Amino acid sequence: MLDRDLRIAILTLAKNKVKIRKIARELGIGRKAVKRVLLSGEPEVPRQIRPEQLTPHLQMVRDLYESCKSNRVRVHEELQARGIDVAYTTLTDFCRRNDIGVKPKVRTGHYHFDPGQEMQHDTSPHKIIINDQGPRTLQCASLVLCYSRMIYTQVFERWTRLECRHFLSEALQFFGGSCRQCMIDNSSVVIAHGSGASAQPAIEMEALGDRFGFKFIAHAVGDANRSARVERPFHYIENNFYVGRQFTDLPDLNEQLLQWCHKVNGRTKRHLHTSPVKLFAAEKTALRPLPLYIPPIYALHNRRVTSDGYISLHNNRYSVSEKLIGRMVEIREKRDEVEIYDGPNLSSVHERRTPGTGKRFTLPEHRRQGQFSENTHTRPERKLLAGASGELAELVTRLEKHHGRRLVRPLRHLHRIYLDYPLEAINAAVQEALRYGLLDLFRIEKMILRELSGQYFLLPESDDHPDESETWNE
Repeated sequence: MLDRDLRIAILTLAKNKVKIRKIARELGIGRKAVKRVLLSGEPEVPRQIRPEQLTPHLQMVRDLYESCKSNRVRVHEELQARGIDVAYTTLTDFCRRNDIGVKPKVRTGHYHFDPGQEMQHDTSPHKIIINDQGPRTLQCASLVLCYSRMIYTQVFERWTRLECRHFLSEALQFFGGSCRQCMIDNSSVVIAHGSGASAQPAIEMEALGDRFGFKFIAHAVGDANRSARVERPFHYIENNFYVGRQFTDLPDLNEQLLQWCHKVNGRTKRHLHTSPVKLFAAEKTALRPLPLYIPPIYALHNRRVTSDGYISLHNNRYSVSEKLIGRMVEIREKRDEVEIYDGPNLSSVHERRTPGTGKRFTLPEHRRQGQFSENTHTRPERKLLAGASGELAELVTRLEKHHGRRLVRPLRHLHRIYLDYPLEAINAAVQEALRYGLLDLFRIEKMILRELSGQYFLLPESDDHPDESETWNE
């Protein structure tokens, strides 16, 4: 097939009255090709339209594609059932050429931002290995200044409006100011209701924006490219930061992540021809200044102290002074602490625990005097069991680690088992239980009984006993 330039050359030479043989020799092509170009007289390459097997069935394919819910495999099966035998690749090519089930390609654009105009915030779930344990799904939050590409990111165990307010407050203090608007997506915890241009932020999030001088805006539904400044770094964090690094706990991870942010912000980017830090020097003067005073961020709750001296928060129970039993108290839930107030006075401070554990957390000053004061190490049962056999000693150690200071009842139960059953059967059952990590003493006792079944109180097997009917007759 001769291209357009070659066809123009043929027509130009023929117009100058050059013979066909000489044109073919000069251009290195055949005379028949020259004649075909001269007959057409057009410099444009003619488009070859080949008849397709599915062209007569175009409307049928469109209808089947709609009824089969865009499943081309089912469309192919339905065509075969109607006697139209075509290859699956032929069907896919035909659909592609006739725009069946194909989204029209749209030219990508570019967003240009002025200094201090916009910042973008989003979160992404990441699977992270901490302290050589299994991967945990944590929430990675990020805030990016659109003009300078400065980034600040941290990782959280859970993501609620409380964590969001903590993160944004820390990020804006890290940058030393805020932009005029903050772009978020429509699934953000910031939004109370609505989407896109009609999205309405929650009251506490709107108050945070008023404090730092910015407004939350959400992009249109399905327009994720609008927040690409904050979306793209998540892939870089997953494949650059987590790889090859060891983390002892969550604070250690966030500390290393902060150092990584300093390193990335100071690195020259090829598409910027400079580093974000140098661009930030020009943007910093356009940022909204921080308020003179930034109050602590917390979530406010009101609870009544139960009769056993605890308050419930997120399925966790925190101890309170006995003087407050039956009274309403104010709880200020912060990022790492839970503060309990009796009116304006601070009553107690707890470490904030992971929500949903269902456990009780008691401060030392809230324990009744003498509660759990018995030292199980000095109990005679423990000494007797520890010296009886290695299996029992290992079981006592495991029970102590599992029950902690509430070891007295399991210790008495194990001591009763030791007194009731032979030591050989106990050792065999305990050894098998320890192999599977079983610490339920009731199940261990059943294993001992299964081990002893058929060994005691055996009846003689001889048939010398008189029949019951004969004994009755006598």
